[in-house]
Amino acid sequence: MAHRTETDGLGPIDVPQDALWGAQTQRSLRYFSIGRELIPHEMIEAYAILKRACATANAASGRLTVERADLITRICDEIMSGMHDRMFPLHVWMTGSGTQFNMNVNEVIANRASQITGHPLGSKNPLHPNDHVNMAQSTNDTFPSAMYIASALATHRRLLPALQRIRNAIAQKAAKWAHIVKVGRTHLQDAVPITLGQEWEGYVGMLDENIQRLEQARDGLLPLALGGTALGTGVNTDPQFATRACAEIARLTSLNFTSGENKFALHGAHDALVHLSGCLRTLAGSLFKIANDIRLLACGPRAGLGELNLPINEPGSSIMPGKINPTQAEALTMLCLQVMGNDVVVGMGGASGMLDMNAYKPLMIQNIMQSLTLLHDGMENFRSFLIEGTTAHEEHIRQQLDHSLVLVTALSPSIGYDKASQVAHHAVKNGLSPRQSALDLGFMTGEEYDKVADPTLMLQPNITPPKG
Repeated sequence: MAHRTETDGLGPIDVPQDALWGAQTQRSLRYFSIGRELIPHEMIEAYAILKRACATANAASGRLTVERADLITRICDEIMSGMHDRMFPLHVWMTGSGTQFNMNVNEVIANRASQITGHPLGSKNPLHPNDHVNMAQSTNDTFPSAMYIASALATHRRLLPALQRIRNAIAQKAAKWAHIVKVGRTHLQDAVPITLGQEWEGYVGMLDENIQRLEQARDGLLPLALGGTALGTGVNTDPQFATRACAEIARLTSLNFTSGENKFALHGAHDALVHLSGCLRTLAGSLFKIANDIRLLACGPRAGLGELNLPINEPGSSIMPGKINPTQAEALTMLCLQVMGNDVVVGMGGASGMLDMNAYKPLMIQNIMQSLTLLHDGMENFRSFLIEGTTAHEEHIRQQLDHSLVLVTALSPSIGYDKASQVAHHAVKNGLSPRQSALDLGFMTGEEYDKVADPTLMLQPNITPPKG
């Protein structure tokens, strides 16, 4: 492979001839070729947005010429379009501050400027990666700002819309099944009646709460560390830089990013990311419960509960012909466990900041972006390939309800708890229906039983208070 020689503060190093990155990126590739995980793709766009905004702010103060600012803007637009994705090859497992990725971005912009203007790659003409592209910036404020931008955008653009879609799909099923009365279950044992729609309304409520939590967590990411430079003091910036740059980021993203008031807190800790990760874990827990409920209700089809019919997407066994498995539920629950594990890592990374800077940034953003991606993709698949095609086995549900002993609960207000218990135990011992058991014991007539043991009367408060 042909190479060119580039230099940085440590001297010369060979760089692939056609690469737009420079010396510091190449050193990172040499010394941190660890694992397969690269810095998340979302960080490329976030950094391009940030560098573009910084150039605009520096041009407004007169520190950067309009020509250089326009060149940076043009190249950042190229990066945001995905044009130079191959030029960002760095691994997650590098310096905890992310310095080398910041320099990767700076070097790509500088070398692309040289390429556009007809200067040799590595000449740092007309843009110097540090002096011009990184003007008024430090990795210590740009990397966390890029993490917040990337996370907020992914939450806003992808996760919340996918969550709303699966919520709406479940709500449609809840409305469709509002009339189907079934046996409820607590402790995995038969309980009082509930409608299948009411059961699924519970899932809708869980997801509604997750939407609210995630919207709040997204908004918590909007104050940025940008402008704090090395430690939060703002050294090497002009007084208006942070406000101008963050306003431009807000304009470019249509999210209300602002200059954070306490940049020392934003440098030393990344609690807003930890909070977001916690909300992702909570969503994962909700989805885990929903997916497990659905595959339990669908188990069988003849030797299980068999209340739901899941879509048939693929063969379920290499040896048992005709077997179909709840594979979408399995995939969703597996990724939910991964998200829960990721949250542990993010929490520990967030707690590990020392003194004036957190040095676990790449680790945190890697796990957060994986969680966001897994949850988005998992919800989209679960909705498309399971929820929307699931049907209710109404005949089987009705048969289970007719033979259930839980209807004796409705007898308690009329004959008392003890006699109602006798009805249940007598029915079990003698293989009788609850109705026949009550008649055998002489506690009620058939007319009296039918009047109070109607399962539809047990779906809401059903006791009339005494007058006076």
